[in-house]
Amino acid sequence: MAVGGAAWVLAVVVSAGEGPSYVWNLPPGFPQPRVPADNPMTPEKVELGRHLFYDSRLSIDGTFACANCHQQAHAFADSQPRGVGVTGEIHPRGSMSLANVAYSPVLTWANPTMRRLETQALVPMFGEDPVELGLSGKEQMLIDRLKAEPQYTQLFPAAFPGEPDAFTLANITRAIASFERTLISGRSPYDRYRYGADPLVISESAKRGETLFFSEQTECFHCHGGFNFTQTVDYAGKGFVEIEFHNTGLYNVDGRGGFPRPNTGVHAVTNDPEDMGRFKAPTLRNIAVTAPYMHDGSIATLEEVLAHYESGGRTIYGGPNAGVGARNPFKSSFVKGFSLTPDQRRDLIAFLESLTDQTFLTDPKFGNPWPAHTSGAR
Repeated sequence: MAVGGAAWVLAVVVSAGEGPSYVWNLPPGFPQPRVPADNPMTPEKVELGRHLFYDSRLSIDGTFACANCHQQAHAFADSQPRGVGVTGEIHPRGSMSLANVAYSPVLTWANPTMRRLETQALVPMFGEDPVELGLSGKEQMLIDRLKAEPQYTQLFPAAFPGEPDAFTLANITRAIASFERTLISGRSPYDRYRYGADPLVISESAKRGETLFFSEQTECFHCHGGFNFTQTVDYAGKGFVEIEFHNTGLYNVDGRGGFPRPNTGVHAVTNDPEDMGRFKAPTLRNIAVTAPYMHDGSIATLEEVLAHYESGGRTIYGGPNAGVGARNPFKSSFVKGFSLTPDQRRDLIAFLESLTDQTFLTDPKFGNPWPAHTSGAR
């Protein structure tokens, strides 16, 4: 490891085993991501993955790309309550931010079996429930489209040298996963304050909010702690993988802890009643630009999120989802409610807003590589 010229950038050279080494530019306090042995990082693979991520050829009608639901300006989430696929189908859950997804040992909101980015990339392309990119049964059409693009005739062989035919579905997912692993965010004002020894970069209100956030009064840090503000985390050299799912009392539709179907959380995978309503606590980095909140986008603002946790669970007074979430029998013991003054609420919001990494939201290396006029690319 070598410290780069900037005081808060850590450069880590990784031997890739194919092509030149990839250099991680990691923020202070960030460990090196764990990379699968069968998909080592190379600059060429990352660049191919970036092109694929923004390419609407990866949808049935050439109108949607991964980047439609994972927009850089929204920390690679989007501004919709729930995702919308290429056919207009509204998904049951919102698009998760991909910020620091390289550190997540489980992917999506509530699937404990989804562990690899390479595998997860297949879901939006070929999944049918819900339809996202709509490519089910169209694998050869996808390959043919990509082969017809002149840039890919250079990018694929460069990313996968020595292969007789680099245009394979496995290589598409390897490249997309490699690009996603580079989406590392850790240069917010709060980071400059905490790691950069700049005491003036965040407000006094945000500093008071930090104290509240890490206090036993609010208990936020129990589920949103560590360098990535989530307890579900893994990285190279970590002795054991941390995976946590939580029921926050968002619903209690039947008085017995039920959540609206199909969003029953881990329960939908395990069918274990005690997994009802358990979802992964996402990173809070860039949280101010990822509204609306919760797995189904059912809370519009950070102020409303605080109100939910203050009350120890959400009460819905009417309609099909009516119920008192605070009485959910499966609710996490950390969601027990607390009381804040108006000033304390403002302080907590100021702290959360200080986690916005504007560099990450605008860095060209994460942006769309295709010219605006390019047909079939977004």
